[in-house]
Amino acid sequence: MATPSKTPPGADPKQLERTGTVREIGSQAVWSLSSCKPGFGVDQLRDDNLETYWQSDGSQPHLVNIQFRRRTTVKMLCIYADYKSDESYTPSKISVRVGNNFHNLQEIRQLEMVEPSGWIHISLLNQRTNEPISTFMIQIAVLANHQNGRDTHMRQIKVYTPVEESSIGKFPRCTTVDFMMYRTIR
Repeated sequence: MATPSKTPPGADPKQLERTGTVREIGSQAVWSLSSCKPGFGVDQLRDDNLETYWQSDGSQPHLVNIQFRRRTTVKMLCIYADYKSDESYTPSKISVRVGNNFHNLQEIRQLEMVEPSGWIHISLLNQRTNEPISTFMIQIAVLANHQNGRDTHMRQIKVYTPVEESSIGKFPRCTTVDFMMYRTIR
């Protein structure tokens, strides 16, 4: 079992985006859930608000399905979990699966989380080549919760792809907010 690289509580994966090495691509995907309570679905999972969350409403495993329209390179998943707020609703064991569709998903990571508090960074690099994976679909399965809880809470999920180097030549990375405002031609 892999251990996720954990950041201190409050550490935001958007800091990685500011370095210019990755970008968030969750908005390019179609998201679906195995179940949810009314008002606690995909919109809350993706709203950039750490106070809102997805709450499952059914039997385990609880699933988050992320489907891309074309094969997409994915480097990392970031999940926000908060044991102090969610207690028995907090995932303790998750599985990350990838594939072309629901019928050929293969598990690439299984994580045990002990009272997580903050962002959990899950690397999606190919074990043999150490390159980011290329996939049509990612599935996050909550296999168990703390204190044998039935339903689960997930507060946010982010999906990151590596940023390609420019084919024209090497340019310095845009690292400041002011510089990033002008990095594209309108």
